[in-house]
Amino acid sequence: MREDGLEGGAGVRLMFDGHAIEAEAGASLLQAWTAAGLPLTENVGCMGQGVCGACRVLVRREGERLADTALACETPAEEGMQVSFLDHFPARRPHAYDLRALTDSWTALDQIDAVFPEAKNCRHCSGCDRACPKGIEVQRMVNLAAGGEAFAAAALFDHCVMCNLCVAACPEHIDPAHLGQFVRRMSAALTLRPGDLIARLREIERGGQPIDPEAPGANPPPGP
Repeated sequence: MREDGLEGGAGVRLMFDGHAIEAEAGASLLQAWTAAGLPLTENVGCMGQGVCGACRVLVRREGERLADTALACETPAEEGMQVSFLDHFPARRPHAYDLRALTDSWTALDQIDAVFPEAKNCRHCSGCDRACPKGIEVQRMVNLAAGGEAFAAAALFDHCVMCNLCVAACPEHIDPAHLGQFVRRMSAALTLRPGDLIARLREIERGGQPIDPEAPGANPPPGP
């Protein structure tokens, strides 16, 4: 802790979950948090504590009235920012399905309607689009899925990290992130060799996706 009450190094000043932090210019919000010596006990998936998309935050920039959703790992720290980690928003109910029952794409519409009947009740409010930190056309995905166009819907959701912010934003409780995951799984189940899976496996074989178990925050101290 510095004499001026700030935690961390030099650079831009921001408030993060009630902590006054001074982060290095160019650092991400996640890097700013760890550099300040603050513990990573939750909300960080890519550092050994869960899944990608867990570092969801609410960000209000200096001079702006409204706050935006973002991912702390890819959002640069800015002077005067006010940031808060957001808790996980679970689906309101489980979505049970058996991928082995997906015999061909002719049954896609029936399967989607059976597992996610709420999808056809979309209000077209665009709340899910505004909540998504990845800029995914979530509402369009929901509408395509509700119309049985599973492959087209899955393609739109290829970059989803399951942060579940769209789940929190949907007034019809459609659980768009889980619907998107379903159509992606459906697409993969009906494809002999998913191209993206093969490319990722080859990337891992080449060492292009290293895992560092000693990365900052990867081994948080046990809780009380």
